[in-house]
Amino acid sequence: LPSVALVCNLIVVTGGVWQYWRSGALKMSFALPFVALSIPMAWFGGTMPIQRETFVMFLGLSLLAAGIAMWIQAPEGKSSPPGSPVVIWFVGLPVGGAIGFLSGMVGIGGGIFLSPCLHLLRLADSKRIAATSSFFIMVNSIAGLVGQTMKHGTTAHLSQLTEYAWLFVAVLLGGQIGSRLGTQLLSGRIVKRLTAVLVLYVAGRMLYLSFA
Repeated sequence: LPSVALVCNLIVVTGGVWQYWRSGALKMSFALPFVALSIPMAWFGGTMPIQRETFVMFLGLSLLAAGIAMWIQAPEGKSSPPGSPVVIWFVGLPVGGAIGFLSGMVGIGGGIFLSPCLHLLRLADSKRIAATSSFFIMVNSIAGLVGQTMKHGTTAHLSQLTEYAWLFVAVLLGGQIGSRLGTQLLSGRIVKRLTAVLVLYVAGRMLYLSFA
């Protein structure tokens, strides 16, 4: 169920967003341009039916390319400083809108797409990218969940979420550990490398499912 994935996203990133906010890594002036258009687009994507098989294949290929690019790109410290607010909004609106639509449609929070984009564009350091992606996931998971509910025309499917209580507990614990590591213990270079590994893992899983 896409709704299960979206709830898992919310559980993981809500605590992470708080940790990033407290540490100063999350800056709304940078995050809002990417979020503004993504919210309605995530809702719109959540209302649309889709044949998942073909989409998963292309999604896996795009994530594979993004993960490889993130792994081989220049090390931390060579990223460009953030541009002017006008530039950030000019880039953030279309990127955020497109990712929001895709994330709402397939039940993914969208950070898995946004993080590689921000790394490749070199708009910020690794920790700010991780913080922005977490915030992006949180707001778009909410919008996508609303869209999924409207697509079903009822909230009855949400009652099935109780069957996944064990999963939600595991996700909560893992998310808290990961967010604390990302904000306090790991360097930006390690965060970038771990993000690349995660993207490549997700790409591999999607390609395996599409061709199996």
